[in-house]
Amino acid sequence: MPLPKIVGRFNRKVTNRIARPLAGRVPPFAMVVHRGRRSGREYRTPIFAFPCEDSFLIALTYGKGTDWERNIRAAGGELIYRGQRYRLGEPVAVGQDAASPCLPAPVRIVLRWTRTGDFLQIPSATERS
Repeated sequence: MPLPKIVGRFNRKVTNRIARPLAGRVPPFAMVVHRGRRSGREYRTPIFAFPCEDSFLIALTYGKGTDWERNIRAAGGELIYRGQRYRLGEPVAVGQDAASPCLPAPVRIVLRWTRTGDFLQIPSATERS
């Protein structure tokens, strides 16, 4: 069950502005850089990302079909994590069972509590620092 839309609006207006300076520098904060499907405008969306083998795992706390996810699927994008840029490949939807080995225990507990069961596993390639 994804978080309610009112939480998403609050996060977009308030929380993202606070998280933006940390995103891409302090794990697990990361920054997804993507282009709008219609506008072509560049967007930077702070998220939580967890390295998992040669990919990153991202919890879809708002459910499937967020704007940044659709933009990544349509045109690709980059992820900034610990100051490094990663070119993102084609995202693959995975469930909680597949995601669990890549998540720290406290994160697994919170995601279960919030009933987050959808994740994206996105292959990545280091581009530049």
